[in-house]
Amino acid sequence: MSRTQYQFIPTDPDSIVEWMTAKYEELTGVTVQPGSPERLFIQWAAAVVIQERALANYAANQNLPSRAEGKNLDALAELFYTKERPGAKAATCTMRFTISGKLDFAVLIPGGTRVTDASNTLVWETMEDTYVKAGDTYADVKIRCQTKGTAGNGFVAGQINTIVDLFAYFQSCANLNESDGGGDEASDEEFYELLRLSMDGYSCAGARGGYIYFAKQVDTKIADVIAASPTPGVVKLYVLMDDGTIATEEMKEKVLTACSADDVRPLTDFVSVEDPEQVPYNVRLTYYIQDDAEISAEELALAVAEKVGEFTDWQGAKLGRDINPSRLISMLMETGIKRVEVAEPAFTSLRDGSGTQAPQVAKLGTVTITAGGYEDE
Repeated sequence: MSRTQYQFIPTDPDSIVEWMTAKYEELTGVTVQPGSPERLFIQWAAAVVIQERALANYAANQNLPSRAEGKNLDALAELFYTKERPGAKAATCTMRFTISGKLDFAVLIPGGTRVTDASNTLVWETMEDTYVKAGDTYADVKIRCQTKGTAGNGFVAGQINTIVDLFAYFQSCANLNESDGGGDEASDEEFYELLRLSMDGYSCAGARGGYIYFAKQVDTKIADVIAASPTPGVVKLYVLMDDGTIATEEMKEKVLTACSADDVRPLTDFVSVEDPEQVPYNVRLTYYIQDDAEISAEELALAVAEKVGEFTDWQGAKLGRDINPSRLISMLMETGIKRVEVAEPAFTSLRDGSGTQAPQVAKLGTVTITAGGYEDE
């Protein structure tokens, strides 16, 4: 995790050497001189002590969910409502298999039949046995990517069109819709946040945090959820994906199903999943370089573009997050430029869903970055 680790035991080398030297002199009555064998031995022993203290600090931090990493965090999950880290999910889509002609008997397309794209980028498989009915020339079946994660997302209709496992009377195949639904395993940061939210799961979903927890359990690609209750007995859920987009209808249906289960939803709640309001904004700025800058104009241009990308990602990663150009300016000044003039966006306060209206989320429009040239001090 990126969080700063706690220092339970001091590891400053100078302090430890000084302490060990004082103890040695106290016990032996010998004054330790610079460069003496005693001094060299104490420095060697101090290095061992520092290493052991560092390991002790690490072990202590790994007992804290907010600092634990990897399998250590997985082990701590038994203390929470959620017991396991959400794993990677395979992308899916619908595949149409066409046979060579109409037949008076059904043709089996076995479950596990593999297909791929023309470049053999990834391999997909049918999820169940399917039959082309007698008199028909095609059948549609759901396929999933054999490689779990987001790598299988985004294959457009018709792109998956090459058979790997031939079956009788096969003629052609092609996916009918874009592949979607693939998700990577939850990172340590995502899993820790889910563990915290999971404590609300003990109360079913009556609490605001409970609804958020059960909604986020649906998919690791869900970045933010707001649960609002504009009127008694009515719960509206607003879902934002990790790429800053609004949830698809399929994803909203999954969230609704998860939050409407009998062991989750209080009987008096009517739950719906709705879209937040998108507030468009543009980025338009001009930056200037110090005339004696040590960094080249090309390097600064790349750094500025990278920081703008980080800002737009940050801006669209949370519902109700105000559009804040001050954040953009602060990030850009880290690149080493002299100054920057931001024409757009202007500061805009967005609704966070705490009232009766839907929350808002920033939606990026155009990005225009202009190099204003060099300036003296």
